[in-house]
Amino acid sequence: MAKTYDYLFKLLLIGDSGVGKTCILFRFSEDAFNTTFISTIGIDFKIRTIDLDGKKIKLQIWDTAGQERFRTITTAYYRGAMGIMLVYDITQEKSFENIKNWIRNIEENAAADVEKMLLGNKCELNEKRQVTRVRGEQLAVEYGIKFMETSAKASINVDDAFFTLARDIKCKMEKRMEANNPPKGGHQLKPQVEPRKAPSWLSKCNLF
Repeated sequence: MAKTYDYLFKLLLIGDSGVGKTCILFRFSEDAFNTTFISTIGIDFKIRTIDLDGKKIKLQIWDTAGQERFRTITTAYYRGAMGIMLVYDITQEKSFENIKNWIRNIEENAAADVEKMLLGNKCELNEKRQVTRVRGEQLAVEYGIKFMETSAKASINVDDAFFTLARDIKCKMEKRMEANNPPKGGHQLKPQVEPRKAPSWLSKCNLF
């Protein structure tokens, strides 16, 4: 059977329990919002294929449990992840503070070059806000990753977040493929220069 996609990207949603990871996944994959809160038991995943810059990209998105007792189960899913979304709840200060612990988990368990994005979810609850947008932006700058505030309930920036992360992964993958397969023909030798990784938001591939 012929492949119906050009790329397959494995993405991961991580963050404390109750920040809305499952709701973000459901909004993106089903364009729906479930008002009933049920904690994810261990791990769950959804698939959605998107069109990006003329390519079909199949996104396999894993939703991890935030509770401590499932932490050992979910660490195995960091392996092979190409993009990770770190989610906190803008109405829960503690979930924001714990992002640093989740970053540490990524550093310990995921590939060194995994693409990361910080999401401040539930931005429709502005009157209950405990974490300012500026603090979210500052934390993202500190770690050199992108940041968006999202609302799974009001469908704000959810698609944008996934498309942006997928575009960053695709850009990085294509650059790597070009480096491994230089164009044939010609005898010009290029000097070997150690590539310097620019912050992801400065990459031309990320401008749209």
